[in-house]
Amino acid sequence: MKKEQVAHCQFSVWYPIFKHHTIKSLILPLPQNVIDYLLDDGTLVVSGSDHIAQQTHINSDSDAEEDIQWSDDETTTTVTAPEFPEFTAKVLEAVNALGGRVFPKLNWSAPRDANWIALNSSLQCQSLSEIFLLFKSSDFITHDLTQPFLHCNDQDSPDPVINYELVLRKWSELIPGGEFRCFVKENKLIAISQRDYTQYYPHILKQEESIVHAIHHFFSQHIQYNFLDEDFVLDVYRDSQGRVWLVDLNPFGEVTDSLLFSWAELTSGGEIAQRQDGPAFRYTTSEVTVQPSPCLSYRIPRDFVDLSAGEDAYKLIDFLKLQKGQQEDEEEDEPPQ
Repeated sequence: MKKEQVAHCQFSVWYPIFKHHTIKSLILPLPQNVIDYLLDDGTLVVSGSDHIAQQTHINSDSDAEEDIQWSDDETTTTVTAPEFPEFTAKVLEAVNALGGRVFPKLNWSAPRDANWIALNSSLQCQSLSEIFLLFKSSDFITHDLTQPFLHCNDQDSPDPVINYELVLRKWSELIPGGEFRCFVKENKLIAISQRDYTQYYPHILKQEESIVHAIHHFFSQHIQYNFLDEDFVLDVYRDSQGRVWLVDLNPFGEVTDSLLFSWAELTSGGEIAQRQDGPAFRYTTSEVTVQPSPCLSYRIPRDFVDLSAGEDAYKLIDFLKLQKGQQEDEEEDEPPQ
C-alpha cells in the first residue's frame, strides 16, 4: 500500500467518479481552526447549534459545588466554547439540503467507534454540535487527521498534500445484513466478506449465489477499470430489491479491516487470487459463530476517565449541556396539550 493509493481513496476523489451509484453527499472544506479544535484535548462540545449555551460558569464557592473543588483558586472561572459561525452556517445549510439528517465523515473515516457517546447511539446527526461530539470522541477521526499514511510501505517518500474535508451524506437506513466488503486486486474482484460479520443473517445463506452475482455484475459494469488504482477495497450495499450501491472505497492494505479474510490470504497470490469461478465469499454461517463487535474496545469513555482522574472536569459539563439543550428542543417541539 503506497501513500498515493491512500490519497486516491479520499471521498472527494472517488465521489465525482461514482456519484450516480452511491448515496447523495456534500463536501465542505474543513477550516484550519476547526481542525485545530478537533485535535485539541480541551472541551468536548462546542457551539454549533442555536440551542447550545456559549459559556460555562464554574464557581468553586457556590453552594451547589461546595463538596467539589474544581480548581485550586477561589475565583470564578469562565470557559468559553469556540465558535465557528461561518462554518456552522454552511454545515446547517448542507444538512437541510440533504433532508435534515446526515451521516458525517472525514476524507476517509466515519466515527463508527464513537456511537457509544451519541445520545441516540447512532451516527445520525442534525447539527454541528452532534458531529463534533462524535468526531472528538473518535480514534478513527484522529487517525485521519494525524497519521493517514501510517501503514504505507513508502515511508521515505513525501506525504501527499491533504486538504481535509467534512463529508455529509444523506441519512439512509442501511440494514447491516445488506452490507458487504469487496477486495479488488489488479482490477479483479477476488473476495467478498459480510460487512457485519459479528452477526448471523439467515438470508445471506439462502441468497448466497444471487448476492455474489449481483455484486460481481455491479462491479464489472460500474467500478472495474474506472478507479484510479487497480488494487482497492469497496464497500457495497445490496437493497431489498437486489440493487447494489457503492458505499465507500478504501485502500488495499492493513489500514482497512480485512474482516473474514486475512491480509496474508489476500496479498499472497494464492488460492483466493487464482480462483477462476468468481470471488471467494465468506459470511457468518450460524449463530454459533457470532462474535462481539470489534468496536467494543473503543467504547471506553476516555473523556470520563479523564474526569475521574481530575484531568478534565469541563468535558462532563459540556456533555450534560448538550443533553440538556436537546431535551429542551424536544420539549419545544412537543404539541401543546
